[in-house]
Amino acid sequence: MKYSYADLAKMIDHSLLHPTMTDQDLEDGCRLAAKYHVASVCIKPYAVKRASELLQGTGVLVGAVIGFPHGNSATESKRYETELACRDGASEIDMVINIGKALGGDWGYVSNDVRAVCDEAHRHGAKVKVIFENDYLTKGGAGLSSDDFKRKLCVLCEEAGADWVKTSSGYGFVKQADGSYNYKGATEHDLALMRASVSPRVQVKAAGGVRDLDGLIRVRDLGGSRCGATATAAMMDEYRRREAAEAAGGAEEKKSGQLGAGGY
Repeated sequence: MKYSYADLAKMIDHSLLHPTMTDQDLEDGCRLAAKYHVASVCIKPYAVKRASELLQGTGVLVGAVIGFPHGNSATESKRYETELACRDGASEIDMVINIGKALGGDWGYVSNDVRAVCDEAHRHGAKVKVIFENDYLTKGGAGLSSDDFKRKLCVLCEEAGADWVKTSSGYGFVKQADGSYNYKGATEHDLALMRASVSPRVQVKAAGGVRDLDGLIRVRDLGGSRCGATATAAMMDEYRRREAAEAAGGAEEKKSGQLGAGGY
């Protein structure tokens, strides 16, 4: 295999964010995250304390979303939400930018919003992932093309102290021509663009649209270090199947070579 099990499992932030999530779903999800040895669970702020209890000693971190999913909370609300989450045991914070302010070109507001969360999180030893919601940025904004707009956000977030830039929330549904709502989430183009737009100090997280092992591997190939996922079990079970098949093939090849050496 190209990457080890740990290489890929420790990319996964197991997502437990669906609006209908119950306390039982949270507990089941935390146990699954521990079973597969992923990097973290990504959960709603009210659930941080319980998840921290469930995951104590497992090596799985607790991450909380802030201003989720649309980034519309006041900056002070985001800061205080971050403070509470960190007090309850969150060691990672996934915040959403104020998308409307960004599209309107109010870069000072966006920078202060991100910085307030980063400063608060860092005071508690937590790290911050900043969500752009790229499905809303396909036409660009503030006089910039889509790509230049994302590049601008990357630079701004790094200057404000972000530890990661992140493609999506997984809930950035856009109305389609037929009236339905859908989203793409992380794309290869955006992952490559974002990776090239920040220094090595800042990492890149993919979210939305990565549903199988090959997708997870592609995120890694493109320089992403984390990936939000709900299909954790399917991805890592597939890894084990491929790993077993590869080992069996290698053993068979070795056996054939030994027979050949015997003069057959």
